[in-house]
Amino acid sequence: MSAAQGRGASVAPAHGLTVLYDAECALCRHVRDWLARQPKLVPVRLVAAASAEACERFPGLDASRTLDEVTVVGDAGQVYRGARAWIVVLWALRAHRPLAHRLSTPTGMRLARGAVLAAAGYRGRQWGGKGTYRRADGWWYDPAAGWVHSPTSCSDGSCPTG
Repeated sequence: MSAAQGRGASVAPAHGLTVLYDAECALCRHVRDWLARQPKLVPVRLVAAASAEACERFPGLDASRTLDEVTVVGDAGQVYRGARAWIVVLWALRAHRPLAHRLSTPTGMRLARGAVLAAAGYRGRQWGGKGTYRRADGWWYDPAAGWVHSPTSCSDGSCPTG
């Protein structure tokens, strides 16, 4: 599982996962219902992102970011976002663990990222031009223009060095 871990994730094995999903998103609710029906190798709890329960259980997470980007939290505090979050959820499912291992490779990760971007595009279209879907890595979906990449500027000194 180490290849599928998110930035800042612990190396401790996950014995349980909490998936934070956007309860306002039809696609997210569909995936939540699908996940609830799947046989699991690791317990998976489904919690609406930015809900009172999510904020109480995970006070250190940025609630607005959990609405923008799928977030999974392991029982030892591991945090997975985006494609890595999907991979770790598949890892928890009996029928999909082999797929998770394949997606955790560099080639598989590109495919997983593509799937996450496609889902984000769908979410953007759902809003009918009322808003955009923004990711922390500089990608954002504008319903009128499609996917745009505009990484944050480091000119203000806010980017980490090293």
